[in-house]
Amino acid sequence: MAKYTHRQAVGRAAAYYRANPHRFVKDFLHIDLRWFQKIVIYAMNMNPIFCMIASRGLGKSFLIAIYCCVRCVLYPGTKICIASGTRGQSINVLEKIRTEILQKSNELKCELKGGDVKIASSEAVAYFKNGSYIKVVTASDSARGNRANVLILDEFRMIDKGTIDTVLTKFLTASRQPGYLSNPKYDYLKDREELNRQVYLSSAYFQDHWSYTKVQSFVKNMKYPGRGWFICSFPYQLAIKEKLSNREDIANQMLDEDFSEIRWMMEMLAEFYGDSEGSFFNYESVSKNRKIQYPMLPDKLCSKIPNNGKLRIQPKAPGEKRILSVDIALMSSNKHKNDASAIFINQLLPTKAARYINNIIYTETSEGLRTEEQALQIRKLYEEYKCDYIVIDCKGVGLGVYDALASDISDIESGEIYPALSCCNNPDMAARCTSRNAEKVIWAINGAARFNSDCAVMLREGFKSGKIRLLVTEYDAEKALSSIKGYDHLKPSDKAEFSMPYINTTLLINELINLQHEDSNGLIKIMEKSGMRKDRYSSLSYNYWVACQLEKNIRKRSSNVESVKDVFMFRAPKIK
Repeated sequence: MAKYTHRQAVGRAAAYYRANPHRFVKDFLHIDLRWFQKIVIYAMNMNPIFCMIASRGLGKSFLIAIYCCVRCVLYPGTKICIASGTRGQSINVLEKIRTEILQKSNELKCELKGGDVKIASSEAVAYFKNGSYIKVVTASDSARGNRANVLILDEFRMIDKGTIDTVLTKFLTASRQPGYLSNPKYDYLKDREELNRQVYLSSAYFQDHWSYTKVQSFVKNMKYPGRGWFICSFPYQLAIKEKLSNREDIANQMLDEDFSEIRWMMEMLAEFYGDSEGSFFNYESVSKNRKIQYPMLPDKLCSKIPNNGKLRIQPKAPGEKRILSVDIALMSSNKHKNDASAIFINQLLPTKAARYINNIIYTETSEGLRTEEQALQIRKLYEEYKCDYIVIDCKGVGLGVYDALASDISDIESGEIYPALSCCNNPDMAARCTSRNAEKVIWAINGAARFNSDCAVMLREGFKSGKIRLLVTEYDAEKALSSIKGYDHLKPSDKAEFSMPYINTTLLINELINLQHEDSNGLIKIMEKSGMRKDRYSSLSYNYWVACQLEKNIRKRSSNVESVKDVFMFRAPKIK
């Protein structure tokens, strides 16, 4: 058996563990990795540019913590910087080292200065005796000046792309410089520069987000092994298989009343959400219009946060119109599981060009309501939002709701009586009203093939041109709502109510991009897939069609004024 000097033995052991980092985890950190964790640790160590898209509950932070320890011990003088969408997320990695890894490995304690990790509000860092360190940095301009050999971007989709490109990746300047390179004896090794590392980890997100483009770059470059790019994706089924998540807990999450298929797809299936192939509505053209930060919420809900002005219904601006639209559904039943009544409130703001910007400031859905209940719900929202028009599909069950609106409605709870409203676009429907003096504000929709085709095309063009603006995503809403004083103290059920308009907006987009269509004789026919809905689409398309009719009227008036100016030339009088 060959005998080695101490230095040779260390060299052989270092070479062995660098080639097998997963075995170093077992022997040095005393952690038994699952098979997929071994692959991930190995891939992180061997590929300069690594990306992992993983479901929640898969232990991303724990894997990052292990990798950081392995890299710092095996490669002396390694500088690791961790950035995340929130500083707390980044600090979580160091907390994993302190509370989990250090408890199992005395060897790691011996490698750390002071045998522990420093976590404070001003600084979060772990210093190693061999010159390595793991530092948490803030993902902002204030982080400029840091240097790193390994940059870890945790939940990178939540970090501004400009910050990554102009600040964080600039940390990776000089590569790690082992001390032996200063010895002339090893000059021949100077050209074998050790590449810096970039590690991207996140859950999936929307396809129109820059993170999806980054993932596509990983997929493209991974085809060429010499480039050192690696990407992997792990859905929630892997967490169940490896006993990291409980099957029953996962099932209960799917049964929650606020369960969102889109959120589930992104956060649990690790799939980026976007277009269906051949869809009539393009995801990117719709999603780009999610610009409204705060909805206008009913007073009953807003009252849960006193003295809040951001979410309350605002007074009308000069020239502003508001349209309430509703697509009436059948009562909830086993036969019609995919039916629901969808309400949208559209705030029409006039522009200098005699056009309207359509802000969808509120949306809700309801199931299982009787005709009278739906009519009362619509009437109350009409009054509360100071709407100018109601748009209602009067085909089928919608006719009963129209008739209820065309009669006086009594609210049993408040005792208030709402007077009858009449139709403004159809004399036959107006004749059904019980009051001759009723205000004519209802647009009765009885859609035919040509009308439905026009609605579909107009709605698509409205999104493409940016004339329709929607609420931001529920992810962006979490940050916006948290900035409102008193929101963080609400019960989870109340917070869910505040989030519903955002969630319903996402569900609207999901409906739109999953609609099927046929083009026959120049007419577009929109159809929903089996088991899916199109009630939100119908309500919004009718709403926008009416908005376009109102816009034609203001443009016509504007053009008439312009024509008078063109015919009669006036010269300002001279005043002596």
